[in-house]
Amino acid sequence: MASKDITQLAQRIAAQHGWAAAKAFKAYAMTDADRAVLSQCALDLLAIFPPAAGSSALISAALAVSLERRMTAPIHVVAGTLSVEGVPIFGDGQPFDGAHIFSPSAPDWDGHVWIMIGPHIVDMAIFRTAYSAQGPARLARHVDLTFGPGKGLYVDHWKKTPRVGLHYDPHYVLSADEVTRLMGDAFAVIKQARAV
Repeated sequence: MASKDITQLAQRIAAQHGWAAAKAFKAYAMTDADRAVLSQCALDLLAIFPPAAGSSALISAALAVSLERRMTAPIHVVAGTLSVEGVPIFGDGQPFDGAHIFSPSAPDWDGHVWIMIGPHIVDMAIFRTAYSAQGPARLARHVDLTFGPGKGLYVDHWKKTPRVGLHYDPHYVLSADEVTRLMGDAFAVIKQARAV
């Protein structure tokens, strides 16, 4: 990840959340205590969120809300393109109108949503999607060969993701209202799964 990429993402964070949030994003270093909270929140969510492909926005929002309650780190939900070995799997690498995509009457969108905690990628959806029957074959094969079975959470420094064949191209940082709305949708999915 070039410093240009960090600067562009910081500008997107500033556009939604202000320059103080962008500055905190750039300055953050993950601690052991933060890692422990992140692991526990992910385990808790994996236990109740039903496995399904295409739920990256919902599961990322749910994890972000859970983390925000327990950490003081700069946590941002980001949307864009996920590529595997240079081939876009979700999204097409082109800019899009995020405010429209994440509006209450959201159109279909084929991109990916993940969390940034400072310069760290946090992605639960990648494994959920890869292990599902509906997941793209290229992603499933890559995850199987690179990570193996039974994984639940991918956390890595953004600049190190290419070494495992992944490229996260951020195009939009979600607002607090958009994350809250997605969290409501995620809660409905969880509630429905528990009722079955």
